[in-house]
Amino acid sequence: MHPFHFLADAREIVDGRELADRARRAEAIGYHGLVIPDHLIEQLAPVPAMAVIAAATERLRVAAFVFNNDLRHPAVLAQDLASIDVLSGGRLDVAIGAGWNKPEYDAIGLAFDRTPVRQARLVEAITVLKGAFGPGPFSFQGEHYAITDLDGHPKPVQLPHPPFLIGGGGRRTLELAAREAQIVGLAPRILASGRSDPQSLTVAGTAEKIEWVRAVAGDRFASLELNVYPSGIPMSVTDHARSEAKDAAAYLAGRTAIDLTPDDVLESPHVFVGSLAELEAKFIRLREQLGISSFMVGEMGPLDAVVERLAGT
Repeated sequence: MHPFHFLADAREIVDGRELADRARRAEAIGYHGLVIPDHLIEQLAPVPAMAVIAAATERLRVAAFVFNNDLRHPAVLAQDLASIDVLSGGRLDVAIGAGWNKPEYDAIGLAFDRTPVRQARLVEAITVLKGAFGPGPFSFQGEHYAITDLDGHPKPVQLPHPPFLIGGGGRRTLELAAREAQIVGLAPRILASGRSDPQSLTVAGTAEKIEWVRAVAGDRFASLELNVYPSGIPMSVTDHARSEAKDAAAYLAGRTAIDLTPDDVLESPHVFVGSLAELEAKFIRLREQLGISSFMVGEMGPLDAVVERLAGT
């Protein structure tokens, strides 16, 4: 089994000194990485925030969670990310997805293409990123990107490239992750309404996604790290988990053909609700049953004690 890795979220707008203090605190507690979302909302932009985090720490890994591919040209992103890998001494993870939040696209007049188009663009972007990270000039002619004799610089410290985290809830994206990523992010499927599909939150739904990954990854499956994060229901450290699960099941009712029970909610790999002891036991169970060892838990604080006990074990 892979060791436990916990990621914390640092989206709040703070000055550089405060962000550096939080990064050092995360490192001291035992977090594996401090990550920044990539949304056009009230938060710090990921690239400069990642640079501050890297400069303030010695072991903590840095990443977005996750970059929206449609917001940046991959050759430009490659230079930004390789620079952070150099500046951090090789502590970068490249976390990237196809983009999903349509209101952000609408707000800046960016076309929100159909899912297959966004996914195809992500496939090409990963090729461009890896090409720019490579040892010499490369060319690429795709439907969405055209690269001619580009020798990306700087070159990353981690060779042949930093680890990629590719995540999603649909089969096509997860099969891409199985081929190209070192860390596979298991996310709920997004319905046409923009909400998470409740059935995709369940243990059975997650197990199905893992089998999609396993079938495509083949021999490399054992080396892949599986990641989940809280979705649909806010994380809650509480002694009243069943009551909150009943409320959550009622909130989700009617969104799919089969409604979830409170037990479905509590067992979900994407629901972090319970006492510290219950959540610690859940992380251990998810690793034993599904092989999930990487958890993005949100902001530091509520689960620090669990992270201190489990991180790296």
